[in-house]
Amino acid sequence: MVQVRVLGVALDAARQHIVLLKPLLEDPNARRVLPIWIGSQEATSILLALEGEQAPRPLTHDLMTTFLETLGARIERVEVTRIEDGTFYAEITLATPSGTLVLDARPSDAIALTLRSEAPLYVAERVLDEAGIPAELADPRTDDAKVDEFKRFLDDVDPEDFQG
Repeated sequence: MVQVRVLGVALDAARQHIVLLKPLLEDPNARRVLPIWIGSQEATSILLALEGEQAPRPLTHDLMTTFLETLGARIERVEVTRIEDGTFYAEITLATPSGTLVLDARPSDAIALTLRSEAPLYVAERVLDEAGIPAELADPRTDDAKVDEFKRFLDDVDPEDFQG
């Protein structure tokens, strides 16, 4: 597993949301970013958490966080574990009063929750190898040519490109 952070949320050419995950520590010769397509509601929830904002009324992920706190549970870690036929899978590890519990989850929901809990986020090395893209294509601090190249990548890429 490779620990990652949420780099941001972007839109592809079809105006579908993508969350970008970047390894915290990585070999500079193999820098990668993992794009995962997500729904618009999850994108909004992730963006609000990244910006430290709150919606006027609790969103689903806020409610889930409140449930966990109320029940005395906390998120220990989130892992994007695999990709099968273009679908990403994640697991949320909870510490509960009755022991550790691992839940299957969509990566978008798991990421939205981990941002609220400040729990560590990991991606399986195999997933990064299979679906990662060069980090310089996704780094907003790169020069204009690289930004244009990343925009062309988003224009041309399709979620089906990552199907196994």
